[in-house]
Amino acid sequence: MDERLAGKSIIVTGSSRGSGRACAVRCAEAGAGVAVHGRAASAALDETLAIVRRTGGTAVAVTGDVAVKADVERIVARC
Repeated sequence: MDERLAGKSIIVTGSSRGSGRACAVRCAEAGAGVAVHGRAASAALDETLAIVRRTGGTAVAVTGDVAVKADVERIVARC
């Protein structure tokens, strides 16, 4: 694991699959604490969380609509 992002916290929106998942995993590999995000809880989001944790990274799953201010505030507060 490289440590370029050690001590940083990152919220990766849309990280339940595809490029968002890849970004979340890479950030964790670089030492960041990662909040994996999806609009709603899902098996795909849980899978991303598990993958990030297997890399040795610290992770939390967060859900909400990033177009809704209250959801964004809640997501950021959780991180």
